[in-house]
Amino acid sequence: MKGLSRKIVREISDSKNEPLWMKDFRLRSLDVFMKTGFPRWGPDLSGIDFSRLSYYLSPGSGKSSSWDDVPAHIRKTFDKLGVPEAERRFLGGLGAQYESEMVYHSLKKEIEEKGVIFIDTDSALRDHSRLFRRFFSKIVPPSDNKFAALNSALWSGGSFVYVPEGVKVNVPLQAYFRINAQGIGQFERTLIVVGENASLNYIEGCTAPVYSSPSLHAGVVEVIALKGSTVRYTTIQNWSRNVYNLVTKRAHAYAGSVVEWVDGNLGSKVTMKYPSIYLKGKGSRADILSVSFSGKGQVQDLGGKVLHLAPGTSSRIISKSICQKGGSSCYRGLVYVRKGMAGSRSSMRCDSLLLDSVSKADAFPSLKVEEKDVELMHEATVGRVSEDALFYLMSRGLSQSEAVSLVVLGFISQFTRELPMEYAVELNRLIRLNIEGF
Repeated sequence: MKGLSRKIVREISDSKNEPLWMKDFRLRSLDVFMKTGFPRWGPDLSGIDFSRLSYYLSPGSGKSSSWDDVPAHIRKTFDKLGVPEAERRFLGGLGAQYESEMVYHSLKKEIEEKGVIFIDTDSALRDHSRLFRRFFSKIVPPSDNKFAALNSALWSGGSFVYVPEGVKVNVPLQAYFRINAQGIGQFERTLIVVGENASLNYIEGCTAPVYSSPSLHAGVVEVIALKGSTVRYTTIQNWSRNVYNLVTKRAHAYAGSVVEWVDGNLGSKVTMKYPSIYLKGKGSRADILSVSFSGKGQVQDLGGKVLHLAPGTSSRIISKSICQKGGSSCYRGLVYVRKGMAGSRSSMRCDSLLLDSVSKADAFPSLKVEEKDVELMHEATVGRVSEDALFYLMSRGLSQSEAVSLVVLGFISQFTRELPMEYAVELNRLIRLNIEGF
């Protein structure tokens, strides 16, 4: 479905047999999108031609719970990415999206028997309509920004996760998103609700091949961490360099809960991503840890936002960026402490490593504090790779690119320590591939 119109939105909704309230929601969201301008700050987005994008592309098959039933050409793609192997080795559940729809979804029986729901978002709207409607779009409304409105009008696929009170999901659940066609928009919608004193580790992966025409990824993620719960949301994206990655990710953390955002960004032409955590309950905690790698023609505009809206809350934001061959990174961070939220604590740190003299790194941290009884800290560094360190490593027999790789991996080690072993190894491999030929 090419072009963007009310007719396209209606056709998407009708093809999914959605209830009237969802169709109305989509059409209202489209109106918001049309009336909302592009951000007046940040990267150049003029390369997005909304009239030429395909807004819905079905992979031509239904959703399956067995890889044997997935069409061979799609299964082959995910096999090359190692997705089924990862599921067999250490995942508790997996969803795989190809273009605009989930083609595979499964959850281990022992987890399902605890009352955990892990299905694609379209099925959640149909099969768990009351629970779904209660939380859907409550954290990220269409009015939030232009691309949240676009997602709200066109969303398809994504994951819905519900963890009942007191249930600990001890193995990760994962969703993997693949854009395989050129000139497509992918608009998955993910909604995660973790009950009181429950826990969840959710992992997201993203890839796309290289084409001459740009593609658009505009996902929305909403996370609700109820009282005493713990949620870790991990993203490893490796989009191709023709993808505009413009996403909105936000969490609400209630009393005594913990929300951790672990975010790895490689690839894409432009990424704009600022995971936000609203600390809405006493003693809740936020942790945002991100790393980015930008090369020639790439812009990584990233950051993190934490709003302290309850007393005794705490947060930590750590950002690491690496730039080479003229790549550009920009950090935008916000910590807000509302008046009366005594005893709040926060630290923000952004570090940038430049591998040459033509790359660029900027930082725009912001602290807005309305309460006196708080503890805040901010640090920032920008530096080049140490010539002394390279000389030492090369004197021990390493090539220049091997030496640079070791320095970079040391620089992001705080991030890789937070990843499951399999993902840390893969991230290190991708970093080395990006640095080859330095």
